[in-house]
Amino acid sequence: MTDEPAPQIPLINADSPLGYIVIQWLNGQMGVNMSESELSLTGEQVDLSKYIEDAGGIHGLRDVDRVRGWNNIEYGAGLSGKNTPSTGLSMNKAFIPPGGIAKAHIHVDFDVMIFLLKGSVRHEFGPGCKRSVVHSAGDMFYIEPGLPHEVFNCSDTDWVEAIVARSDASEWQNIVPYDRNSE
Repeated sequence: MTDEPAPQIPLINADSPLGYIVIQWLNGQMGVNMSESELSLTGEQVDLSKYIEDAGGIHGLRDVDRVRGWNNIEYGAGLSGKNTPSTGLSMNKAFIPPGGIAKAHIHVDFDVMIFLLKGSVRHEFGPGCKRSVVHSAGDMFYIEPGLPHEVFNCSDTDWVEAIVARSDASEWQNIVPYDRNSE
């Protein structure tokens, strides 16, 4: 036993963007179970409504640059219940960096359809993520609700680009992490 004082751990403000990230990291859930508040790629709060043009019932998005991130994937602003009146649908453009991996997760009670614009991805899926399938540019695919899966960019040099549509207006609120070693 030493006479050294115990290290002081500062309190974390869970309502701040940085606090949210730290708590997710401490819980081993970094990037998964994203809250309804949006964080930019630099960790700043993002107001997604600033990207939308409301023409009186038709809501348009013209700027789909990479403005935010989730689970090692970068996203454009997208359309969702956060910036439109949508109650059951969201859509955005996703970018997976070379060699990138979206850690294993499950979509709870919502469907996902993806149109792969550039690159190729390998999904490891099912119990223990033991099954595998590869999709390439031009492919469209559907992911069933509740299916555990992990996504890999097949290239170490090229980005993957895809259009992602979900039957959930909240986008990430209903995604939970999955331990691929649990089954």
